[in-house]
Amino acid sequence: MNLPPLPLPSPEDVVQAAHRLKGLAHRTPVLCSHTADRLLNAHVFFKCENLQRTGSIKFRGAFNTLAQFTSEQCRRGVLAFSGGNHGQAIALAARLLDMPALILMPEDVSPSKMAATREYGAQVVTYNRYTEDREAISQRIALERGMTLVPPAEHPHVIAGQGTAALELLEEVPRLDYLFVGVGGGGQLAGSLLAVRSLAPRCKVVGVEPEAGNDAQQSLRSGQIVHIPVPRTIADNAQTQNLGPLVFETVRGGVEDIVTASDLQLMQALRFFAERMKIVVEPTGALAFAGAQHGGLDLRGKRVGVILSGGNVDLARYARFLSD
Repeated sequence: MNLPPLPLPSPEDVVQAAHRLKGLAHRTPVLCSHTADRLLNAHVFFKCENLQRTGSIKFRGAFNTLAQFTSEQCRRGVLAFSGGNHGQAIALAARLLDMPALILMPEDVSPSKMAATREYGAQVVTYNRYTEDREAISQRIALERGMTLVPPAEHPHVIAGQGTAALELLEEVPRLDYLFVGVGGGGQLAGSLLAVRSLAPRCKVVGVEPEAGNDAQQSLRSGQIVHIPVPRTIADNAQTQNLGPLVFETVRGGVEDIVTASDLQLMQALRFFAERMKIVVEPTGALAFAGAQHGGLDLRGKRVGVILSGGNVDLARYARFLSD
């Protein structure tokens, strides 16, 4: 059983999501670094969603969506496909709201992400991300079991929930000139744009994708949704092939630009966070900072917000990233 068609989300939806999440999502800290300021020649403010519940910004969108289920949807349960963070978030939100959850995950997903998803109480089914269609599999299972499918980005309640991180940042640090946001499915970028529209309309929002998977950048340039093969990148939560129509329509009217970051630049960012700021950030979570540093924009003297979207990284892989 799928959710009925819903309209494009609005800035007011982000505000309502913030009320819904109050006391349930962490109000994550905003950190600064003199070294980051020097590297960018700017004033940089990091919104640390790597310290959010389940270790990523995804909890915001997951809970905001599941909290609006009908009693029948709650009884039948929720299904999601995920590279890791969305799955963990859905699993915890479902547990908090006392409903069944099934998560479809790539068979090569980080073992720690799969283990955490199961520990939150969800059933996990795996698939091959390079040869199988996760959306087709999810729709088939949802139909067979009567579950509600909640995608990681292409849903107005998910988008509104993800936007609450930017909303909090703008409440704490007003008058930002730029906000950098990582892009996988684009829900975080779309939600951040709505928050900016509400509180800081002069702030320029920039999305950052992996260099190997720049479908959103291509879509923005061409004016239509571009599909690409599954990208091979260490930013495993950004191995997406295309934006959905809902995200695309929300993003195309407001984003300043979409830039890219290479895997090498992501590894350099991970080392920066570990050495200078003493925090663990996953490769996808580091996209925004890598884009701010290497995206070619003149940030001299600007007030720059950066959303660190997650910190879920397998420790063995993390050690390799830091040593390479």
